[in-house]
Amino acid sequence: MDRAGPWLHERFVERMEDKLKKLRAAAETGKLRDATVAHQRLGRLKERYWRAGGAFEVKIAAMDKPTGKAHVSITWSKNARWSDWNTLSEGCYLLRTNLTDTDPATLWKRYIQLTEAEWAFRITKDELEIRPIWHRHEERVKAHILVCFLAYVLWKALAQWMKGSGLGDAPRTLLEELGKIKSGDVVLRAPRSDGSERLIRVRCVTTPDDAQRVLLNRLGLRLPQRLRYLEGIAQM
Repeated sequence: MDRAGPWLHERFVERMEDKLKKLRAAAETGKLRDATVAHQRLGRLKERYWRAGGAFEVKIAAMDKPTGKAHVSITWSKNARWSDWNTLSEGCYLLRTNLTDTDPATLWKRYIQLTEAEWAFRITKDELEIRPIWHRHEERVKAHILVCFLAYVLWKALAQWMKGSGLGDAPRTLLEELGKIKSGDVVLRAPRSDGSERLIRVRCVTTPDDAQRVLLNRLGLRLPQRLRYLEGIAQM
């Protein structure tokens, strides 16, 4: 048995405050200029760190007179009533096991590894937006586990890549930002010597904005201006 309640809450409070600092930094540098978008991001933060959702009183407001690059002000303070209630409501975290020869520290580490394995299966539902699929055959169950494992490996690899580039370890935020980059086809008509026309289709990528350019530079990536060249013939 362990008094792990305070530790768990403090962990979520620290993560929540760290994300709030990053949200404020985005507003101060002009990357976040819409108060509505800021509220949406705050909502996602509270959903993700729901254990600490009531620990802060956050105020987001559009600035009448922008200060430098900032168009939105984001401030917060700790909710004393939540902290008092949190202290009174703490209980004990109990781990029950039949491993009598294992020390408590090792048991706790193995339990954390178990929660990470369970999270790997949630990635397909939350991050990859693949709904749960129920199987009756053994080979399909194994195939589903393989897909979840590969998704988890890619997710952790991206997190490590981001961490090494100084971008934190939250792939969801990175994918949301880079997901705004679009591609489109440019179609040109070219005449032929016999009087017919051909269509020249070039697939191009939109130019990244300043925030996306910073992310790509940190990751050492460079987007191509063209993805591929397609050509179709149309008789006119």
